[in-house]
Amino acid sequence: MKRGKNIFENDKVLLYVGTAIFVILAVAIGIVMYLSTRINTESTEDVGKVVEENQVTETENSLNDTESASTEIGKTVEEQENKNQTTEEAKDVEVEENKQENSNTIDSEKSEVQQENTNTVTENTQTENNTTETPKEITFVKPVEGDIIGEFAKDNLIYSETLKEWITHPGIDIKADKTSVVKASADGIVKSIVNDPRYGLTVVIEHDDGYETVYSNLLTAEFVVEGEEVTASQTIGTVGNTASFESSMECHIHFELLKDGEYLDPNIYLK
Repeated sequence: MKRGKNIFENDKVLLYVGTAIFVILAVAIGIVMYLSTRINTESTEDVGKVVEENQVTETENSLNDTESASTEIGKTVEEQENKNQTTEEAKDVEVEENKQENSNTIDSEKSEVQQENTNTVTENTQTENNTTETPKEITFVKPVEGDIIGEFAKDNLIYSETLKEWITHPGIDIKADKTSVVKASADGIVKSIVNDPRYGLTVVIEHDDGYETVYSNLLTAEFVVEGEEVTASQTIGTVGNTASFESSMECHIHFELLKDGEYLDPNIYLK
């Protein structure tokens, strides 16, 4: 009985020990589970906080980046506008410079043209002055050799034996035998060959500087034609007696000298 009692007591001890161990294990497991849950909760909260903080940080960074980007865009736009404005101003300045340059070029060309025209006018004036100051000297030779039997009378009167009256006499009469050769007094061009009703067969020669010589009372004038160039002492005709106004005079050549249509005294110019 005593052995059986000891066994029972031993079983009872084991039961208590097992129960205690179970309780301890349960408590330990509960503590562990509690701690694990707490840790997980805190970790989750921490993670949430970290995630939230990261989101906030990212949001702030995004906003900052956006603001920075907006600022940069604004700066870029402003810089581009300033650049465009600067470019437009540069273009305007360049256009103004080109206008000024073109204006200066045109003014310079006008000035050069005006200077050239002035120089040309000055040269022409000098040439005209030189021409006026040093006119070409023309010498005249007697158309025939002989005595003068009729004097020049432009401003006074002489008596005409043929007309039996006092008249003016715009030339001179040089005595010469009939058919004597009549020569040109100077180089020139034959202006006309006509049969004048007063002075008979007449040849007119034009010379330089407005001079003209007239040869009247000719017998013939077949040695020259109108428009022909002649030289001094070249034969132009022969002496005759065809002048009705001087038919009573001895055979002679009636010779006149004009300058720009004005009668001159041939005695002054004949050599």
